[in-house]
Amino acid sequence: MKILLVLEIYDGATNGNTISAHQLRDNLVARGHEVRIAASGDSREDKWGFGVYHLPFFDHLVVKQGFTFGQPDKEKMTEAVLWADIVHVMMPFPLGKLAVKIARKHNIPCTGAFHIQPENIWSSVGLGNCMSLVDFTYWFAEKYIYRHFRIIHCPSRMIANMLDEHHYKAEKRVISNGISPDFVYHKCEKRAEFKGKFVVVMSGRLSREKRQDILIDAVLKSRHEKDIQLVLAGQGPLYDEYRKRASSLTNPVFMKFLSHEDLIDILGESDLYVHASDIDIEAMSCMEAFASGLVPVISDSCRSAASQFALDDRSVFKAGDSADLASHIDWWIEHDNERRRMEHEYAQSAKKYALSLSVDNMLHLFEDEIRSASCVSEADYPVTL
Repeated sequence: MKILLVLEIYDGATNGNTISAHQLRDNLVARGHEVRIAASGDSREDKWGFGVYHLPFFDHLVVKQGFTFGQPDKEKMTEAVLWADIVHVMMPFPLGKLAVKIARKHNIPCTGAFHIQPENIWSSVGLGNCMSLVDFTYWFAEKYIYRHFRIIHCPSRMIANMLDEHHYKAEKRVISNGISPDFVYHKCEKRAEFKGKFVVVMSGRLSREKRQDILIDAVLKSRHEKDIQLVLAGQGPLYDEYRKRASSLTNPVFMKFLSHEDLIDILGESDLYVHASDIDIEAMSCMEAFASGLVPVISDSCRSAASQFALDDRSVFKAGDSADLASHIDWWIEHDNERRRMEHEYAQSAKKYALSLSVDNMLHLFEDEIRSASCVSEADYPVTL
């Protein structure tokens, strides 16, 4: 199969969407398929590169989030789409819209993915809880691009249900982005500054909706605060704010962006994982942690898919409640044998989200769309720019 992945940013980015695209591409290639990319940046043999589109008034916010938009180019996108047996659009922006238009015009199979929650978009400007704005964005995204797909890839049941609530008519195919085989049960000797401490870790972008502030406050409220080493693995716009917030901790917070290899090591040195986020379409960082053998304590936010991974109530706390989170952290510290037993239970549960299974399911999705393409025309899914 010749598969074209269309997204805004593919090179050098550390966001979850781009990482998922790299994993999908690498695994499809390993199975003998030919995969090329259409995204912003330079062109090369396996990629059609597009210029960067600068968004009026909001460009500084987009750049601050480490994101860029691709500048649509009809001639270049036509070349890319006509090369492919199937086009998979991973982001709902103008580059993807152009790819859909051209694919429908030439009756080339085309699928879409829902990787970006409107809540995440608006949280970057402090409006993630403005539900009228969030609902409008779901509506607009469906009218703008998602109504033109027969199948939408949804990384979690939570987001598929959300699309149902917002009257998306396409089939919603729930397929995890998949846990890399690099994340397996393992324990490492703690580095010198962590020795003798109970290491609590959370990984992810340091942004408002991820709620690292709740975790910092929970550690400050813990009965075992003096024994806890807090690790926040990530970078983002709230770095300075969280550094200041954590300044009262007995043990200085370890806070930095980690490479893939360093993240694997830090998870192996840690004792407990906390996922405090209010908004997550799948929560890959949480999945990687429990696959590595860490018991998670997860927010029960209705806008996050992460609580689906909890094996019992001991791993779920009330969203936004630092006191409740502190009580859960304390329970796991005080029940060491049970925590060690549950580490293996969680690592075992991760196997059903293995990347290899996800790639199998994505291939089935592509094959289903290709089989249906013969009876789909531009008139069935009209696209206008």
